[in-house]
Amino acid sequence: MLRPRSIRDDNANDDLSPGDQQENVISEKRGTKKTIIQASTSELLRGLGIFISKNCDVSDFDPAHLVTWLRSVDRSLLLQGWQDIAFINPANLVFIFLLVRDVLPDERHLIHSLEELHAWILSCLYVSYSYMGNEISYPLKPFLIGNDRNVFWNRCVSMVTSHSRKMLLLNSSSTFFTEVFTDLKHCSNPS
Repeated sequence: MLRPRSIRDDNANDDLSPGDQQENVISEKRGTKKTIIQASTSELLRGLGIFISKNCDVSDFDPAHLVTWLRSVDRSLLLQGWQDIAFINPANLVFIFLLVRDVLPDERHLIHSLEELHAWILSCLYVSYSYMGNEISYPLKPFLIGNDRNVFWNRCVSMVTSHSRKMLLLNSSSTFFTEVFTDLKHCSNPS
């Protein structure tokens, strides 16, 4: 898996449960002083859920729904043997947030129910797995809500077509990664 140069794994994270993994990101250098931002998986999941609840018109959405949706797919793929470690971690949540942040404003008029939002989020998750995951392909079933595969594939292709440049930039530019990471972290601490 390609990882942005700004992410570093800390041994301190070994003491955390997988749901509480943290990523540290160096956001800027001033002489010899470095500013480090960090966030746990739980904190970033909360921020993503809050962002979605503020930017969609589905009144019965609760940020806890997002956690359940993402962790359910992750657990399913782990149990089926498609992956050896959890996909839901801070770096991958930044990638998912990039898609959600950039696509949701254009799609929000098409999302009217919790089921439609769930299907849309799982499309973002599938694109994230396809780009950031360790496998060449993943089974469609954990990501599909309902039976309309054409709608699912159209959403995925549209996201990839319109956001390929940013997806590549997220992995190649530590500055861009840090900006997106910081935006997501700010969502978890609304002022």
